[in-house]
Amino acid sequence: MSGQDERELAMLLQAAIGGDEKAYAAFLTRTAALVRGFARRKIVHGGVDPEDVVQETLLAIHTKRHTWMVDAPVLPWIYAIARYKLIDAFRRRGRRVEVEIGEMADLLAQPETETVSERDIGRVLDSLTPGQRSVVSAISLDGHSIGETAEKFGMTETAVRVALHRGLQAIAKTFGRN
Repeated sequence: MSGQDERELAMLLQAAIGGDEKAYAAFLTRTAALVRGFARRKIVHGGVDPEDVVQETLLAIHTKRHTWMVDAPVLPWIYAIARYKLIDAFRRRGRRVEVEIGEMADLLAQPETETVSERDIGRVLDSLTPGQRSVVSAISLDGHSIGETAEKFGMTETAVRVALHRGLQAIAKTFGRN
């Protein structure tokens, strides 16, 4: 943008702060175009919608327009708000990378054909010590967490982890998988 554009935006924002609705609409329209271009240039790998960044930025500008100092340039103020809103969008997205499942299909493990009957599971669990049996059963069969299991049996989480590890090791030996 040129210095002329900077001055025009500054005049539009000053008029908007003074109550001129048409000036405010023009300011927001031009600002949205600037922020849209900024967001599209910065979002390279997807995962964040540039339009969300535009809307969040315009909302922040609307609520914070009184913080703009009339004698300061308006573009750095706009781009600073846009940059923070872009950072917020990336933080909300987290460090996830979205990949189509079709692209990964040949890399996925094939289901195992070997199955174990309930009778085999019962027999293996019976071979464990009572403490190991209750921990392995609570976590592996009932789906409880380490913390829930520790609370249920009055154990520390470390003791639950040790019992689980030893129980699973004993089961692996029973099935010949050391």
